[in-house]
Amino acid sequence: MISVVEARRNTFKKPKADPVRLLVFDVLTEVNHRDGYSNLLLPKALEKSAFDQRDKAFATELLYGTLRMQGRHDYVLAQVSDRPWSEVDTGIIDVARIGLQQIFEMRVPMHAAVSETVELARKVLGESKASFVNALLRKVSSRPLDEWMAPANQIRDDVTRLSIIYSHPEWIVSAYFDLLKDYAEVEKLLAANNVPTKPTFVIWPGRSNLAEFEEFGSVPTRFSPYGFTADVTPGSLEAVRRSRAGVQDEGSQLVAHIFAQAASKSRSWLDICAGPGGKAALLSSLAHVGNHSFTANEISQVRADLVSRVVGGAPVWVGDARDISDHNQRFDAILADVPCTGIGALRRRPEVRWRRSVKDLRELVKLQEEISDAAIAILNVGGVFGYATCSPHMAETSIAVSDILKRHPELQQIDVSEYLPVGLEGAVRDKSLSLWTQRHNTDAMYLALFRRSA
Repeated sequence: MISVVEARRNTFKKPKADPVRLLVFDVLTEVNHRDGYSNLLLPKALEKSAFDQRDKAFATELLYGTLRMQGRHDYVLAQVSDRPWSEVDTGIIDVARIGLQQIFEMRVPMHAAVSETVELARKVLGESKASFVNALLRKVSSRPLDEWMAPANQIRDDVTRLSIIYSHPEWIVSAYFDLLKDYAEVEKLLAANNVPTKPTFVIWPGRSNLAEFEEFGSVPTRFSPYGFTADVTPGSLEAVRRSRAGVQDEGSQLVAHIFAQAASKSRSWLDICAGPGGKAALLSSLAHVGNHSFTANEISQVRADLVSRVVGGAPVWVGDARDISDHNQRFDAILADVPCTGIGALRRRPEVRWRRSVKDLRELVKLQEEISDAAIAILNVGGVFGYATCSPHMAETSIAVSDILKRHPELQQIDVSEYLPVGLEGAVRDKSLSLWTQRHNTDAMYLALFRRSA
């Protein structure tokens, strides 16, 4: 017979949280509550861990999936919570989301999904909160997802219904419809944003070529002449480790490729918002091969250092793009891949959908205008200006282009059609490149080209 003391000892055993799920919770907390970026934090955390590839893959699927679907998870959890979900402790919310991701979206046995998540809760939240998590998950796991989503499927308002079902904020659903004008097409895009994607690689001409990756089973990208996919991790490729090739979405590759073609007769090129260096790396390589000079500019010293590693010795300036004229230098071709909402790259950056808002959009549009004006001010007559975003939002694309032409009558828009790869259909909107994830299997990149006549 078990004594009362022994029973209590058994009841309050030390939590045995799975290290993989614990790591995912830690990263999720950084992303959701401290403005961290999953694509930066997770690789670093996994690199420091002793996990095997299977555990690393599980952690990646669990984290990114939880971030993508947490809106829908919250919809389900709110139905079983005995208190308003908005008033529940944030730690409980995040742990419960991790639980639902395993229950409904992954191949984890139901009992394991619940028990492992409760052990995680005991470790990071304590016994009392873990009991609440346990109650939530057991209620949720008693019915299939279709039953929990039945009320949402009955909602007549398309924006609200699709927002819940596909786990996107309503303002993003509305923005997509403003452009696509078809809710069936919007639904395809929302679904595409929720499909995990493997890395797309890019060669940097003059430093690497597609043939050297054939031994890894590489498959050339459909539209970009520089891209390929392969069932390998980026760190396993020597060319990537030695900065002779990189990882870059095909849509971003096409922006650089089309801009380079339009600027092929320009002697000097500037990437005024170089960011982490993806487009800058490809453009600097193309510039070197074509005997053009290339300069990059980035506001952050940390990111400028990253750019310096991949541009083959080209100058990298550090400063606000709006103050670019301080360098007293003019250029024949300037690409402004401006800061934007990023709602065209949600499959790769899952937290962006929850982090951006309409308020951010207003502030970003003003910044985009100021950067564009600064770039055009140092563009030589006859020069090419490229305005790019990783967002299809009307305010950041078509309206922005219209405003640029109103503010700068010295510019004429160039039709990108003549520079498109063979077979790239449905990718032009009002003379500009407008890629769509559901159509082209790329990020929804946008590029408008202009030429200065005076």
